[in-house]
Parts: sequence; C-alpha cells; structure tokens
Amino acid sequence: QVQVVESGGGLVQPGGSLRLSCAASGTILSINFMGWYRQAPGKQQDVVATINSDGSTNYANSVKGRFTISRDYAKNTVYLQMNSLAPEDTAVYYCTVGELRPYWGQGTQVTVSS
Repeated sequence: QVQVVESGGGLVQPGGSLRLSCAASGTILSINFMGWYRQAPGKQQDVVATINSDGSTNYANSVKGRFTISRDYAKNTVYLQMNSLAPEDTAVYYCTVGELRPYWGQGTQVTVSS
C-alpha cells in the first residue's frame, strides 16, 4: 500500500507563487509516474502536470510557462512550482502516484485572490 500526502497549498494574491509538495510512502515497488491534477468548484478534474520515470514532463496548456513539475527520486517526492498565479488557478490540487496502480492524495486547496 502506498500513502500519498500533499502539502503547500494556501491563499495567494494574483501574480504570486506557491510550491506544492507530494510525498509517497509505504511499500513502493516502482513508481512509473507522478503528477498533479486539479479540480475547481463545479468543474471536472483536469491534469496539470506529470513527470515520468525517465524525467519527461507534460503540462496542461493553461499552465505552460508558469508551472514547473520536478521530482526527487530518492525521496519519492514530486513538486509543483507555480508562478504567476491567476484566479482561474484556484482549485483543489491532487497528487497522483503511478505505481502498480494509481494512488491519490487527499488534495490541497489553492486559492488565488486579492
């Protein structure tokens, strides 16, 4: 069993930055990918960014150039650096860890508001 815990959410003004962290722990055999999804109120959950075991990354068009995903392989941790935040980035951000099956965290709230 794999546990996934996110941290780093909060309230930030438009144009500000936040860094989310996600740590996977437990019985981990092999992590294929790690990533971030988000769900805004009244909307479906959408992918934000993912990083594969070979280090390749994918980003949603809406965050390209503003968000950066990175991974610490030794710590089984993935980060999401979010810059130039806008109100439309407000959502609950979920971390996912792709091991034998996907595991999900509980989510962390990000609110961008003045």
